[in-house]
Amino acid sequence: MIKVPIINNSHYDLPSYSTKQSSGLDLRANIIEKITLTPFERKLIPTGLSISIPEGYEAQVRPRSGLSIKNGITVLNSPGTIDSDYRGDIGVILINLSNESYDINPGDRIAQLVFSKYEEIEWVTVLDLPVSRRGESGFGSTGKR
Repeated sequence: MIKVPIINNSHYDLPSYSTKQSSGLDLRANIIEKITLTPFERKLIPTGLSISIPEGYEAQVRPRSGLSIKNGITVLNSPGTIDSDYRGDIGVILINLSNESYDINPGDRIAQLVFSKYEEIEWVTVLDLPVSRRGESGFGSTGKR
């Protein structure tokens, strides 16, 4: 388990896991009054949270599946990456992909935050790449099933 320093300037408890085996922590809208998202409108919703992610990790802001399937609300830049050197407020870019307006109320769970370890890479310039079975085929080339 990694320890992540957090400043909570929101009106709510720290993000938490909904179940013991959840990978995402729920993020809440830190707003004073409701915000209405009209169809196909996008807005940056503050969480009131700032974190210091350990080097070698990132945090990913991801949609909540219930909001997506029931209301057409999703995270626009999904997953939104928070780099380990960012110290500002975690904002969530929500978009309404439905045909109906949707109200975001203070404290609503609007997204989830997942931490992920990553590796830095070093580019190696070559003239040819190793042959693979798939080759250059992409965008649906592996079939429908």
